[in-house]
Amino acid sequence: MLEEAKRYGVDVSEVLRNALEEEVKREEEEEARGAAIRIANELKVSREEVARLIGEDRER
Repeated sequence: MLEEAKRYGVDVSEVLRNALEEEVKREEEEEARGAAIRIANELKVSREEVARLIGEDRER
């Protein structure tokens, strides 16, 4: 596979880096969703309210 990628001029390092960045981002988003659910349950508010509050805090 590596030889084919080289033959077609594919920058394997860039492809790998991009794929890893996307996967890490997906995992971070999933973790954040889970945290928002736990916070919402603990505070007895909706996930949307938690997201709104987090957004407001980020704007400060």
